[in-house]
Amino acid sequence: MQPFLSIVIPALNEESRLPASLDSILTFLHAQPFPAEILVVDNGSHDRTHALARAYADRHPELHVLQEPRRGKGAAVRCGMLAARGEYRFIADADLSMPIEQVLRFLPPQLSDVDIAIASREVPGAVRYGEPFHRHLIGRGFNLLVRLLAVPGFQDTQCGFKAFREQAATDLFQVQRLDGWTFDVEVLFVALRRGYRIAEVPIPWTYNPGSRVRVLRDSIAMLRDLFHIRRLWRQGAYAAGVRPE
Repeated sequence: MQPFLSIVIPALNEESRLPASLDSILTFLHAQPFPAEILVVDNGSHDRTHALARAYADRHPELHVLQEPRRGKGAAVRCGMLAARGEYRFIADADLSMPIEQVLRFLPPQLSDVDIAIASREVPGAVRYGEPFHRHLIGRGFNLLVRLLAVPGFQDTQCGFKAFREQAATDLFQVQRLDGWTFDVEVLFVALRRGYRIAEVPIPWTYNPGSRVRVLRDSIAMLRDLFHIRRLWRQGAYAAGVRPE
């Protein structure tokens, strides 16, 4: 039976956070009326992430563990989204900074008639907890550049929780090229140009001081990526049937 929902979790050195998150997700899914699967994508961890995930998979047949040796969140998410089988495919950060129960707000019947639903910490109804002011300020500055250069109209492209219909996920992640943090912008950039319907969903979100993002270094790299995405589009790199190298 095809799962209704796939939850894809990119994981790099997450031995301290992954068990609690998997416990929460499994408890949530076991209470739902629909079939679901979880895909943990180990992104080259050098701690016990893979062993812990395998131990969960041994006890829970709906949980699968993949390995993506190519480093970067974009590479790990691409691996998981293309391996997933669900009618809806949901990306979730391993720290569960958004409560997993919120996922229902991204899916029918609570949300219909969209192809992609992205979590937002900025639209009315969203709540942030514990985020340092300087990180919020830098994030707003980057979002302004994203809206100017790539994805107009959306207040938060970088939150790590997003849902895709099966067809949209397969179509977009087959042509996604960026392995790093900016893969979100890349996928949404292509989605807008292919006419996919996208909605922002306000969420409660809690800042986790263990974030892998290094604000200054990663912000500079992500700014370069915005121009790279535009260049790839002009070169036809995202055309249907074109596969990344």
